[in-house]
Amino acid sequence: MAVEVLTTADGRAKTALSRRHAAAWFAARAAGTPIPVGTANPPMQPARPAQPELLDPRDVPRRRPGSVQGRTAILHAVAHIELNAVDLHWDIIARFGHIPMPPGFYDDWVKSADEESKHYNLVCDCLEAMGSHYGALPAHAGMWRAAEDTAADILGRLAVVPMVLEARGLDVTPGMIEVFRKAGQQDVVDALGVIYAEEVGHVAYGSKWFHFLCGRHDLDPKDQFHALVKRYFHGALKPPFNEEKRAEAGLPPDFYWPLADETPPRHAR
Repeated sequence: MAVEVLTTADGRAKTALSRRHAAAWFAARAAGTPIPVGTANPPMQPARPAQPELLDPRDVPRRRPGSVQGRTAILHAVAHIELNAVDLHWDIIARFGHIPMPPGFYDDWVKSADEESKHYNLVCDCLEAMGSHYGALPAHAGMWRAAEDTAADILGRLAVVPMVLEARGLDVTPGMIEVFRKAGQQDVVDALGVIYAEEVGHVAYGSKWFHFLCGRHDLDPKDQFHALVKRYFHGALKPPFNEEKRAEAGLPPDFYWPLADETPPRHAR
């Protein structure tokens, strides 16, 4: 099921399949006949539509959020992030199925993949209401790099994807919501509000299973997190941090402030 999603190229088709598989998984769990977890050989890179053109991050044009074009570019970038997130959550299931994990591990990532699929479609609907669509603008080619770098390291994957990249979403989404609120685009405000609320859970799942695996191997979670982020994440973490939402997701300040490119405040030392 996971590999089928990963090998479907079109965004709308990929997310429709993702949602169908998630519904089937949870229906089987509720019926007491859970779908067995096997092993798979997922592609190193998921199938992608012909557009958008994927560029080096330095080559993606920057646009001012005060213009319609700038707001369209923000939404296009969010759609790209959400589509990658769908694949990331199915990939962790497919790539690490050989590691014995409780059923709740699969519940959490199937639920996350389902929610990311919903997020992608919400943002695409908003883009289309603005006269654009996903694929109309170039996008960031580096989004999948974290998955490739951590393809053989489940702890590294959990550290970098939910606990760094998705946590970053908690930091920047309130500012995006304010941009669209000022522009009077209530449909976008509502869509981003759904994303913001549900992303807390995805970061929390990462933190929960990271701590679970550290406990299994008698590792110190904070030390491991710092070592793995330094190994796999390219660059420092960038404040300001949404400390309230990060704490709600199980990420205390002493996990991320020591990795930042600024001096941490006293409470985080």
